[in-house]
Amino acid sequence: MHPLIRSLWNEPRPPDPPLRVWRDWVLVGALVPIAVLEGVLRPDLPWRVVSVAVTVGLVPTLLWRRTRPLLVVAIVFGTTSLAPLVTGGESPETYTMVYLLILVYSLFRWGSGREAAIGLSVMLVAVFLSIVSGRLVSADAVASFAVVFSAVALGVAFRYRAGARMRELDQVKLLEREQLARDLHDTVAHHVSAMAIRAQAGLATAASRPDAAAEALHVIEAEAARALAEMNTMVRVLRQNRPADLAPGRRITDLGQLASRGQSGPSVDVEISGDLDDLPPSVGAAIYRLAQESITNARRHARHATRIEVRVSADDTSVHLRVSDDGDSGLIRQAASPGYGLIGMIERADLLGGTCVAGPGPDRGWTVTAVLPRTGAAT
Repeated sequence: MHPLIRSLWNEPRPPDPPLRVWRDWVLVGALVPIAVLEGVLRPDLPWRVVSVAVTVGLVPTLLWRRTRPLLVVAIVFGTTSLAPLVTGGESPETYTMVYLLILVYSLFRWGSGREAAIGLSVMLVAVFLSIVSGRLVSADAVASFAVVFSAVALGVAFRYRAGARMRELDQVKLLEREQLARDLHDTVAHHVSAMAIRAQAGLATAASRPDAAAEALHVIEAEAARALAEMNTMVRVLRQNRPADLAPGRRITDLGQLASRGQSGPSVDVEISGDLDDLPPSVGAAIYRLAQESITNARRHARHATRIEVRVSADDTSVHLRVSDDGDSGLIRQAASPGYGLIGMIERADLLGGTCVAGPGPDRGWTVTAVLPRTGAAT
């Protein structure tokens, strides 16, 4: 078998196909009365009762078009091909049966490569039988092929588009993991350096001041425990075994550099409160990155914004970040389809055991809130 054909044949189904949503039930509920109404009002409809019964009977297949695409295509085309045996050779077709194109689309959008190939064969056989039996003339056959292959092309196009977006999202998450690994590397290096300095000090004072040496050992023990915890976090982050950039990371104290007044665009006001002592560098760097990305998004997308507020506070268990702007509240900024920047922010917070959400503010503008545990433990 040719490699290209083999790859198409072995193409898996798209992951996590949606089951039945409210639109499916609305579609089914609308098609049934439409089919009945056509059966009542259309004067040239052959075998009226059989045509309406077949049309209505096949409508529920729409509910399984994503989870069982090949099965529903086989049922529909098998039924429409065998129905003429009951009607004396006439096709009991209604205009309402145009919904069958949705099933063709779903087969190539949600089915595996093997299912798509088998389903296409079933459709071609059904059309061929219609031509051989005389129910479908050559001109109508060309039009039928054109319509069917339009639905096929549409399903393939949407499938490719969804796959491309999924690959881009995976790349964004991977880059965020690499950046977080860089920050965690800085944390471990900090702890190890502190351990080395304390060990040297303890060796230098061991003879004259034994208590200072014991104190140094306690500090080394504490630093070693912290370094071990951060290393465990790094191992969880680097699941895909990809190299990370080891440039120096940022801290919460660097948030002041993001403040701006009197410059073009909205001003940025930064306020930091709470106990930030002994905060793991990984958490500090994450807060900085989340605030930086939020400010960048506000400057790009907040229409008529004049002010961006950054508020950081800490308590005994967690660190809270809130970034808000006073832009036009009418611009929702495509909240139903989050951009890659927001996805990266959510991924970073999740890796550290925290949360990050974004949405319209209570009055106007856009608000990003994030909560990270002080320990910075990854989930």
